[in-house]
Amino acid sequence: MYELSAILENPHALITLGVLFLAVVLFISGLLAPELTGLLSVSLLMATGVLEPQKALAGFGSPALITLMGLFAVSAALFKSGALDRLRELIAFETINTPRRLIGILGLVVAPISGIVPNTPVVASLLPVIETWCMKRNISPSRVLLPLSFATLLGGTLTLLGSSVNLLVSDISAQLGYGPLELFSFTAIGVPIWLIGTLYLLLAPQCLLPDRGREKNEFSSRSDQTVYFTEVSIPNDSELVGQSLHNSRLQRRFDVDVLELQRGRERLIPPLADRTIEPGDRLLLRVTRSDLLRLQQEHTVQLAKKKFIDDSSNLFERFVVEGQKTVEVLLPSGSTLAGASLRELRFRQRHNATVLALRRGQQTVQERLGQAILHEGDVLLLQAPIDSIRGLQASNDLLVLDQLENDLPTVTRKPIAIAIAIAMILLPSLTTLPLVASVLIAVIAMVVGGCIRPAEVQRSIRLDVILLLGSLSSFSVAMQSTGLADAFAGSLEYWLDGLPTYMALLVIFFSTTVFTQFISNAASVALLGPIAVHLAPVMNLPPSALLMTVLFGASQSFLTPMGYQTNLMVFGPGRYRFLDVTRYGAGLTLLMTLLVPLLILWQY
Repeated sequence: MYELSAILENPHALITLGVLFLAVVLFISGLLAPELTGLLSVSLLMATGVLEPQKALAGFGSPALITLMGLFAVSAALFKSGALDRLRELIAFETINTPRRLIGILGLVVAPISGIVPNTPVVASLLPVIETWCMKRNISPSRVLLPLSFATLLGGTLTLLGSSVNLLVSDISAQLGYGPLELFSFTAIGVPIWLIGTLYLLLAPQCLLPDRGREKNEFSSRSDQTVYFTEVSIPNDSELVGQSLHNSRLQRRFDVDVLELQRGRERLIPPLADRTIEPGDRLLLRVTRSDLLRLQQEHTVQLAKKKFIDDSSNLFERFVVEGQKTVEVLLPSGSTLAGASLRELRFRQRHNATVLALRRGQQTVQERLGQAILHEGDVLLLQAPIDSIRGLQASNDLLVLDQLENDLPTVTRKPIAIAIAIAMILLPSLTTLPLVASVLIAVIAMVVGGCIRPAEVQRSIRLDVILLLGSLSSFSVAMQSTGLADAFAGSLEYWLDGLPTYMALLVIFFSTTVFTQFISNAASVALLGPIAVHLAPVMNLPPSALLMTVLFGASQSFLTPMGYQTNLMVFGPGRYRFLDVTRYGAGLTLLMTLLVPLLILWQY
């Protein structure tokens, strides 16, 4: 084992230590985007001769990273096909009428989905649905949005596919000579964490989730949420035929009000809930633009010849002619736009988009927007041509929260997309087919099956995540080859000496949890994973047990808004304050700190 004196005599070790220190400072300060910090680190390790290019860049060609790239495309195809529409419908059921019942759905249904679908698109897809649910029931979004983020984090450790960090740990395990992780390597630990975490979400006192209210007019100009009056007819093959309006999907899944029913020459006005729908019926609806597009696409209704019978329809027609759209975008964690004003960024010229409003937590700033300094977690209301918005979708600095009509689900391909996703999961489990091969085959099958277009495959890949994970894997190689991992492990062993194995695991878990609140969870795993595995012989545990401890510690981001991107995504819409996250997440963090080491010992 390397002693401190040996480290001081090894110039490569000193250089690596300096690069590590610089990376940690940049991760915490946010002066550079996380992926740029990773690229700077790997380039310095190569430039100083610590690592040869082949070793330094090996992470970019690792099976784990290729798997992640394919998984992005598969997830995009699932959303585009409407595979999760049943979940949206479930949330809108009349019996789901209290925050606790909705939290139950989030914990028991949404969390497992996050085990196979990245949690960021899950949260982005469900945000408008849950906000509508809150609006209809006059409930503050702050009562339910933080549990949405936490539920996806709990589900993200159910399988290897649940998080990019899981795949990074698999890559580190392979680099250290312990072999890659299997699809269900940590499911036995992940399931109890998910169930007990969900129990906490259900039983936690409601006072921990503050009632921050909601601003009824906030961003009310969003074209997707503008209400229109339109007349539609019921085609013969509509699934609504034979159903009453009360039991139909019009009332459960969509934000639709039926104002009048015309059957032949007969005109019926509310109450219409018990009326059975027949082919050829004409309905006068009050509906949002996005729901109307969905209803048309699914052939549930057809637009009558006279499309809009209210002057407000001119807004929709003007949108179609001019190709303009109003959308919300989020500044995610690590955005290079943070810290500068809109004027300094020349935002309008750079993105061909006009900023109409800026929302920061509870505040909506609409004056002197050009001088406002942007922060991570800010939500901007933009008006721009569709082509410009599509360009924003490919940006790593902005996350488009709204859905474009051309990106709406291709619902006829829903069964195909679901079947492909199930086969992607089952094949590696039941056969010798490698997981990376299964995922890549699934991507091709999604394209051939019409679930996603080739251009959308490219757009779905998060380049910032790929660059960050590919570059961070070089840290584990450098720390191993220079002896830093041995030296740090020796120091940690000194501090843990005499502690029971459970307490030592608890310290490692909690340290990782705290560390990941200030830098990305991927960086936490890359820095702490190689150190932790060296403690395995002393603790009489296999190295994979220590890797799992670090992995689960990095995945429990319940203390700060910056801990994970989904926390930031709900921070603005929920109108939370910084300590709201800490107050609600502290109990869950304590519970996981006590539970995870026990599960590790039980498993290993």
